[in-house]
Amino acid sequence: MSSQTAVQAPYQAIVAAPGFALGVRCDADEIIGIEYLPPQAAQEPSSLLAAEAVRQLNAYLRDPAFAFGLPLRPAGTFFQRKVWAQIEQIPLGQAWTYGQVAKNIRSAPRAVGQACGRNPYPLVVPCHRVVAAGGQLGGFSQHGDGFLLDIKRWLLRHENCDFAAAPR
Repeated sequence: MSSQTAVQAPYQAIVAAPGFALGVRCDADEIIGIEYLPPQAAQEPSSLLAAEAVRQLNAYLRDPAFAFGLPLRPAGTFFQRKVWAQIEQIPLGQAWTYGQVAKNIRSAPRAVGQACGRNPYPLVVPCHRVVAAGGQLGGFSQHGDGFLLDIKRWLLRHENCDFAAAPR
């Protein structure tokens, strides 16, 4: 989930979103990654799977209750996959703290934060729903401020999420 530009990475599609863009990387069978990008024009999909990813990402941008069904390439360590599976359990409109996710999987909040920052499938695996204790946003995509944190704020507002009420 880096903030690369389209020049730095080959994307099979780019989805324009409010204030940001999403770069989609895939092969013929699986999504390899989705990355947050600075605002830019959409790029037409170059494959059937990229077109499906664009369709689903746009559906989420119209309606945050949209349920993704994309084939994701297995990625990450055993621990990261465990964190991501826990994050997928966070209901729409809710946020959990890093501490709560860590407690649920018997780990440490910092390790959960690191795994969130390495999530290759943002939105599909909603790491934006994990926040810091005390009603703070925490980081996002391994960044503590700036453009990516603005995306996290937008996503939580888009989902009508009161992150200050997140369980500790």
